[in-house]
Amino acid sequence: MIGLFWVTEEDVYLGLPPTAQMTGVSMSPSELRIVGPEERVWAWPEVTDLQVDNVPVRSAVVRWATRATTFAAAALDAWVPGSPAEMTVAVSTGKHRTEVPVFSAAATAYTQREVDLSHALLAHFVRGTSSPATLTDWWKETRPVGVLRSRQREAILEGWAAPLLS
Repeated sequence: MIGLFWVTEEDVYLGLPPTAQMTGVSMSPSELRIVGPEERVWAWPEVTDLQVDNVPVRSAVVRWATRATTFAAAALDAWVPGSPAEMTVAVSTGKHRTEVPVFSAAATAYTQREVDLSHALLAHFVRGTSSPATLTDWWKETRPVGVLRSRQREAILEGWAAPLLS
């Protein structure tokens, strides 16, 4: 997970990949796809805006406190796993707006910087000045193992967004 993106060798999703109970949003260099019972597909030139709303954002202190509480509860056998936070992906095409619920991929929450950089990258996908291939190419080159820390994720997002912001 890097920012709002779940990246694999072949796919880029907004939030978690789809499950039997939840829709998902997949992005490729040529299209944006809602995966689920009511599948929809748009070519990037059709998309005029793409936003992710209701993103769980917390400061580093609150994220660490939440993590510590979760670990302590698990150690005491009092922890009951909850569902991931639900976010909303809003796809605009001309006068139409389609909203799709997706699960957050963040264990507790994202940093505000991750969200801001992710939205900046989404805007470049919509404008055609960048592509989700940037993310899958990164995955193929690095084959990341484990969970990256928020500062590492922010640095990767900055690397993808920096050339686009100059």
